[in-house]
Amino acid sequence: MATRLRTLYENDFYAWTRDQARALHRLKLLRPNVDLDLDRLAQEIRDMGREQWFSVQSHIERLIEHLLKLEFSPSASPRRQWLVTVNDARNQLDRRLTPSLRRRLPKVMPRLYANARRNAVLALEDHGEMDAATALPATNPYPLHRLLDLDWLPARARERANDRAN
Repeated sequence: MATRLRTLYENDFYAWTRDQARALHRLKLLRPNVDLDLDRLAQEIRDMGREQWFSVQSHIERLIEHLLKLEFSPSASPRRQWLVTVNDARNQLDRRLTPSLRRRLPKVMPRLYANARRNAVLALEDHGEMDAATALPATNPYPLHRLLDLDWLPARARERANDRAN
């Protein structure tokens, strides 16, 4: 049992929080004579997992937004800070994305893309790039495996980065 819990904690913190919250609720049903607020402890542990889920969603949105700007901005070269943000979002996802959270992502990807697209539109408009803002695809062009690939950039952004390096 301890090995299973340790493995779950180390490999899928989100699933561990759900498991532990359920265990605390079961423990409360046994009416142990302990001075613990089992309901609130269970809720706090569940909330820790929920915050991890919100963090993953936020990093996915930020990643998509910056990939869109890199791909569709007419700028002659990628904006360096956008590349830094892409790298940072991927690094954060690498630390936070667990197997159970990865399974949940397909259901929310359309909403995450819509949020990221709205932010990309506003940012491109702020740079005076109205045509680029209206050219953004209505649906997500980036499959999850590409989003998480540390070395992948959309073709247009990759070409600009290569041109800049030469």
